[in-house]
Amino acid sequence: MSAPRLQSRHAHRARPSPPPPRPRRPPHEPGTPPARPGGGTSTALLRPALPAALLLFLAVTLHSGAMNTAVQFLDFGAGVLALVSLSVTVLWGLAATDRMVLHSGHRLLAQAVHRGTAMAGLGFLGLHIWVKVAQGHTGALSVAVPFTDGARPFLIGLGTLATYIFVAVAVTGAVRGAFTGHTASRWWRALHMSAYAAWALALVHGLKSGREAAGWATAGYAICLVAVAVRLALRLRGPGRIPGGRP
Repeated sequence: MSAPRLQSRHAHRARPSPPPPRPRRPPHEPGTPPARPGGGTSTALLRPALPAALLLFLAVTLHSGAMNTAVQFLDFGAGVLALVSLSVTVLWGLAATDRMVLHSGHRLLAQAVHRGTAMAGLGFLGLHIWVKVAQGHTGALSVAVPFTDGARPFLIGLGTLATYIFVAVAVTGAVRGAFTGHTASRWWRALHMSAYAAWALALVHGLKSGREAAGWATAGYAICLVAVAVRLALRLRGPGRIPGGRP
């Protein structure tokens, strides 16, 4: 009786046989991309087609004259878009300082819109300058040095001076944390307030340096000017009190 039991114990202790080795895949031929799951081969074939399609699109655009039409539009529209964006930036910047109506969350949202419209205004401003130089309406020297334009030195110089102020305000606004301390903070506020003067210079430049503005554009600029003047006057008066006696 003991021999069968020993044999059964040895049978349970026996290790299972290893699985048979997997067959090796044949290496892919040189020059043939290996197969990838999920359509990797088709994706690799489409990659060279994207630049070719882009070049074809640009060739058709240039041949059809759409590029010239776009440049002609930007010759007039880029400056208008820049002035509108900067006007909205000034208004949202003034709204972000309100403490009588807006709560802290609303002021943070107004500051975010203020920064976004400022970036858009600077982008349109750079595009406006590039188009004017490319079309030969002004020179690179007039863009770099104010009041050096041969035809309209004063009006073009106002735009150049306003550009420098806007760029300085944007750069110092991005590094606001570097202006710590009471004195540095006062200098930062004074430089930031100069954006209102730059906006007024840009307004005169936009209305007088180019083609004659339409009636609706002049009315819109006047409305923006009155709104900014009223809101700036309220800000200079300091924090007021709302009805009910609460600050």
